[in-house]
Amino acid sequence: MNTDNKNKLRLIYMAKILFERTDEDHVLNSVELMNILLDEYGISTHRQTLAADIDLLVEFGMDIETIKSNPNKYHLVSREFDPTELKLLMDAVASSKFISAGKSKALIEKLGALAGKNQAAKLKRNIEVEGRIRTDNEKTFYIIDAINTAINEGKKISFYYLRYEGQKEKHVSNNGEAYVFSPHRLVWNGDYYYMIGWSDKHGDVAVFRIDRIQAKPEILDVKAHKMPKEFKLNNFLNTTFHMFQSESEEVELECDLDTLDSVTDRFGDKLAIDFGSKTYHTKVTVAVNHIFYGWVFGFGGKVKIVSPENAVKGYKEMVENAYKETSAPAPKKKTNSFFWWLN
Repeated sequence: MNTDNKNKLRLIYMAKILFERTDEDHVLNSVELMNILLDEYGISTHRQTLAADIDLLVEFGMDIETIKSNPNKYHLVSREFDPTELKLLMDAVASSKFISAGKSKALIEKLGALAGKNQAAKLKRNIEVEGRIRTDNEKTFYIIDAINTAINEGKKISFYYLRYEGQKEKHVSNNGEAYVFSPHRLVWNGDYYYMIGWSDKHGDVAVFRIDRIQAKPEILDVKAHKMPKEFKLNNFLNTTFHMFQSESEEVELECDLDTLDSVTDRFGDKLAIDFGSKTYHTKVTVAVNHIFYGWVFGFGGKVKIVSPENAVKGYKEMVENAYKETSAPAPKKKTNSFFWWLN
């Protein structure tokens, strides 16, 4: 490399060294900086030039402190993310089921590097996620990127979708044909990524789980179908359980007092509540289906459906059928989920 190019790169290498190796607890003096530049990058310099370079980096926007001494010492003061913010991001990545184990490890290492080599070890998290069920779809990031691009460009996409069938084997659904879909929103819900939009096949709003898309979708040169005017995303998210979609209606619940935390966690703390001595009544707008019934059942009788009658009847039938299946085993019947839900 000729001298001119080395001089042009000197500032870049200086910034890299300070970013990777210094912080408030770790400083480098001018002699150490000059030795690193020479030994690792083959660039020779002297103290006056180095001091001028530091001034240029500060003018550029790097928060570098100069400690006057003989020789002068330097360190990076602040970064784009502070350690607390990086820890939160690392925890989110480590806990995310839609990110494969290999990709999660790589992302955490990259996030740690943003704190510099000296602080990276301190950012090691202690979240227990080794036994967590994770996706094995390594293409998730490319899939999400393609969907984002399609949303931003207002285009339809084409993709193949996988489902478990038979002996736990993955098969392409829709009779092996590609779905044509107009994506409008990406939603992270219950540790999974979903896309919400309009399905050409079903002629309705549909939900697909990202990690079950077989490969990077093809972005079609076709304008996306608009969402129905009556569709409200926030209402949809607030009334569905685990993104299972069905008709929403107002349901009255009678709940034991010790369920209040759980109920408000699910439906928000602005619920109108009529308190009694041992129970309380509240009304929630919710998609009434087997997922909602399962949520109610999980309270072991402490949450009861009071109305409407169809919800009461549907819940009783589900519990009775489950009891019959358990006490008197019978051939399993195949049940169809809502046609627009493709989990």
